[in-house]
Amino acid sequence: MVNRLPVEKLRNTCDANMMQCGSTQDLTPLTEIIGQDRAVRALKFGLGIKNHGFNMYVAGYPGTGRKTAVKNFVEAQAKVQPVPSDWLYVNNFGNQYEPKTIELPQGKGREFRENMKNFIENIKTALPKAFESEDYVTKREATLRGIENKRKQLIEQITAKAQSEGFVIQTTPMGLLLIPVLDGKPLSEEEMLALPQDIKTKLAEKREKLEKEFSYTMRQLIDMERQIHDTLKKLNKEVALYAIGNQLQSIREKYQAIPEAANYLKAVENDILDNLQQFAQRNNEAQQQQLPFSMPWMREDPYKKYEVNLIIDNSETRGAPVVMETNPTYHNLLGRTEKEAQFGALTTDFSMIRGGSIHKANGGYLIISVEELLRNPFSYDGLKRNLKDGHIIIEEPEERYGFLSVKTIKPQPIPLTTKIILIGDPNIYQLMFNLDPDFRELFKVKAEFDTTMPRTDEKVKAYAAFVCTLCDREHLKHLDSGGLAKIVEYSSRVVEDQQKLSTQFSVIADAVRESNFYASEDKSEFITAQHVKRAIEEKIFRNKLMQEKIHEMITRGFFLIDTAEQKAGQVNGLSVMSLGDFAFGIPSRVTASIGLGREGVVDIEREAKMGGPIHTKGVLILSGYLSDRYARDKPLSLSARLVFEQSYSGVEGDSASSTELYSLLSALSGIPIKQNIAVTGSVNQKGEVQAIGGVNEKIEGFYEICKARGLTGDQAVMIPESNVQNLMLKEEVVNAVKEDKFSIYAVKTIDEGVEVLTGKKAGHQQSDGTYEKDTINYLVDKTLQMMADKLREYPLLSSETNPRRTEDRTHN
Repeated sequence: MVNRLPVEKLRNTCDANMMQCGSTQDLTPLTEIIGQDRAVRALKFGLGIKNHGFNMYVAGYPGTGRKTAVKNFVEAQAKVQPVPSDWLYVNNFGNQYEPKTIELPQGKGREFRENMKNFIENIKTALPKAFESEDYVTKREATLRGIENKRKQLIEQITAKAQSEGFVIQTTPMGLLLIPVLDGKPLSEEEMLALPQDIKTKLAEKREKLEKEFSYTMRQLIDMERQIHDTLKKLNKEVALYAIGNQLQSIREKYQAIPEAANYLKAVENDILDNLQQFAQRNNEAQQQQLPFSMPWMREDPYKKYEVNLIIDNSETRGAPVVMETNPTYHNLLGRTEKEAQFGALTTDFSMIRGGSIHKANGGYLIISVEELLRNPFSYDGLKRNLKDGHIIIEEPEERYGFLSVKTIKPQPIPLTTKIILIGDPNIYQLMFNLDPDFRELFKVKAEFDTTMPRTDEKVKAYAAFVCTLCDREHLKHLDSGGLAKIVEYSSRVVEDQQKLSTQFSVIADAVRESNFYASEDKSEFITAQHVKRAIEEKIFRNKLMQEKIHEMITRGFFLIDTAEQKAGQVNGLSVMSLGDFAFGIPSRVTASIGLGREGVVDIEREAKMGGPIHTKGVLILSGYLSDRYARDKPLSLSARLVFEQSYSGVEGDSASSTELYSLLSALSGIPIKQNIAVTGSVNQKGEVQAIGGVNEKIEGFYEICKARGLTGDQAVMIPESNVQNLMLKEEVVNAVKEDKFSIYAVKTIDEGVEVLTGKKAGHQQSDGTYEKDTINYLVDKTLQMMADKLREYPLLSSETNPRRTEDRTHN
């Protein structure tokens, strides 16, 4: 028959000779992304544009190599870009709860940290040594000696004056006191009270007069005490500055062009000079250890505040940094402040600030799986906040959201210059774009990875280079030209398209790995076509237990499927059952029953609430087809029932709508349908047969049943013509067709299909609206006319309607 497909249409084979190589060992490994031209252009644009909000979302399904491809592509671009700065956190001597940042050129951060570390080690010995030196002791004694002499002279003067008036000066914690003297002996308080009143009055007057005279002298003594303190302080600063000045100056000269570093070094100098008492003695630690209950963790290191916390170190970075965060928890992504327990309380400082992956990638690129990002609480919200602010803010989530309020540090934010690249499912992109306004403003570049690419000679060569790269990277055996040709064919089978190749490289890579296993078993030098074929067949065998069980039930008669004879109102439909990692086709008996009425075509699956919306739509289209073709000159007086026999689960999809129509036309015309032919395809109201999915699995599923019962040569599957380009059938099926043991028919319209199934002409509509006599359409039209006439004999039946059907149509 003209509708029977030739063998060359059933599988697009790949000629091993076109590979132009003995094996993949002769090829150059792949260095670029293949089959994703649109995504590559989007990536180049997204990486090149520096404006705010032009972060990227790479949309693609798992297995397309999106993560590896994006990482390799970004790394290649980043190599030629400048290395970003180093960033440090240092103590804020004005407010220790708000640590400051210092930005330094690449590699200078580690150098600055080492300089400060050496400086701290040096001053630990230099300062005590300076204050223990003979020069310092001599200067200190000379400074104190002159002031002490003046102080002594003043005290001697006021002592002599007091003695001449009958008083002595006594030093007390309250200051200098004037004590009366009688007979050369100072009087006690009791003796004073025992004196006559006139003597007490006289002594009080003298004391008051002396105190007025001594007030000026006392102020002089207080000034001398202050002078001693200030002089010693000045001397100590001079000595300390001499001890540390040269070291600080050498560091300051290195970073004089960086104001933040220069200001910090000046602040360090001032703080040391203001707290010299902490550094003046070598035995400071020994003194602390002698304190009651003193433990090492209770002692505060006075030098710790001069340390440097290098939070971003790019000293070994080449080009812009590229970081892929695989576990984007809030802290891993945005950083944290660590804490340590002291006396039951948690404490922290600038040295405990830890950067996240966003810090490591600052000035470069940060790649994150969007699924993992959304799975971790607060991570996405925190990332958005940093992107909107343009700064990296280290803040504990419990404080940000008000779960906990404690006094802690607030590090100075670091300017954010990271390009964020999210990688995820296209469906998640649509959800985020529609539901999150911030997402639209922050991720303006979409790079979409396709699941297929054209099967051209150029792309096939690129595919071969990919296989070469895989073999080299994982130390697999290389494929010879025959094995490579089978991989190309398998790739087309994965996408069910003769003109396409799959870009789900993980699936193809698994096939190569499994083929390598069987090649190693055979101790073969290369992976051959037989190894690839065996790997594919073994994978199917491992997963086809359910398929075999169903086939067994069909061959044993539990499920009723005819593969011979002819029956009216009955067709073998085809469906696909998916188990996640494996899909296979199974035949299903579709039957139609007709009678008088006005219910039209009733879908039993829907009435039983076992049919999905797409399947229901397909059945409703059948009513449209019947009305358009046969009910222009009469009412459609029909009550028909359609059902998938022995279907105990749900039915969804419209790929059996043409099958249901064939059974309906057979029932109306009374012409039986060949049961040795199985059918798939959807239909529209104009009778055109439309493409469906899973065509290869459906054909192979019916072939397996026929093979189990014995191939007779007249068994076949009928598919839509538009699905011919999707055929990548197993070689076993192709060989069966080649040997005339099995056939594949392709049809465009219902008329063509019904002719294949019945062996009778469909019949064209003539100018008077009738159909050619004794054709399928003629018989259907005749039956419908007879039913319309018959219905008029039953007025009650012709006027009643089915309330449930009316209600269902209203809801639809």
